[in-house]
Amino acid sequence: MMTHSSAAAATVLSCIQPTGAIHLGNYFGAIQNWVRLQSLHSCVYGIVDLHAMTVPYEPAGLQQNTRNMFLDLLACGIDPEKSVLFVQSQVPEHAELAWVLGCLSSYGELTRQTQFKDKSEKAEEGGDGFVPLGLFTYPVLQAADILAYRAKYVPVGQDQKQHLELTRNVAERFNSRFGEYFPVPEPLFTEIPKLASPADPAKKMSKSLGDKHCIYVFEEEASLRKKVKTHVTDSGDTPEGEISAGIQNLFNLMKACGQHAAVEGFARDYSEKALRYGDLKNAVADALLAHLAPIRARRGELAHTDVDALIRTHSAKARDLAADTMREVKKLVGLGY
Repeated sequence: MMTHSSAAAATVLSCIQPTGAIHLGNYFGAIQNWVRLQSLHSCVYGIVDLHAMTVPYEPAGLQQNTRNMFLDLLACGIDPEKSVLFVQSQVPEHAELAWVLGCLSSYGELTRQTQFKDKSEKAEEGGDGFVPLGLFTYPVLQAADILAYRAKYVPVGQDQKQHLELTRNVAERFNSRFGEYFPVPEPLFTEIPKLASPADPAKKMSKSLGDKHCIYVFEEEASLRKKVKTHVTDSGDTPEGEISAGIQNLFNLMKACGQHAAVEGFARDYSEKALRYGDLKNAVADALLAHLAPIRARRGELAHTDVDALIRTHSAKARDLAADTMREVKKLVGLGY
């Protein structure tokens, strides 16, 4: 596994879809790590609005979600002075490179992509049966997102390594056919807190499950406290001596806020069957609000920012990098004149 010291000057690329408000799973699982990485590496972060078009959406909603996501990332600590922050649709070289890479990708590779199989099955079973081509080809665009910046490392959890396989295959195929150009990206493994739904701790926190299954970074205090207060604890099927999924998730939320000593105390009370659930939930809510307070304050300060101007300015920096890549790619593949 790569260490931070061995990649101090390497390019790190990571992206997020603008599918709505940032929840704690997004923040603790990815964005908090992005903030830390930008002090260790040369980082490029993107809001991939083209990917968000692979499922039904409202144009105005997509645009507003993208604006909000841009400001949310700034509030969370992404610093454009340290990192490049862009909106994907503002860098047309992504789509241009995706065509070149698509000609180096096989039908079989794309049919084996887990997300395509899962989402297409859902569309056929519970939707209108319409499966857009974009849902099938999105992994090629994802590869273009990474290779447009010749990124060497992509932050992932251990369970996400397979997402990089197509990109690695395409990069190697390009290099073999046209000459060594693209670094073959490697996973930058990170410890990702396993945060579950407060309404169903057996499931991962996800917006696709509905609002009650998420706690949001910028959620009103009263609403956040209510979700923590009503957080499912014991489902009645936990084996003797084990911590229930609900209690473990509350512990994980506190750990994510750095409250390790407090968790040890509550865990001890739980093992001794002396834990007061109300006390634990109050402590979790307090810890979350304290941890998120600086972020929420910064977000308030950004409320009246000309976000469209920021998006154009910072995306232009990304486009300069991607354009350099495309000029070289065109020369190599026979399109440069």
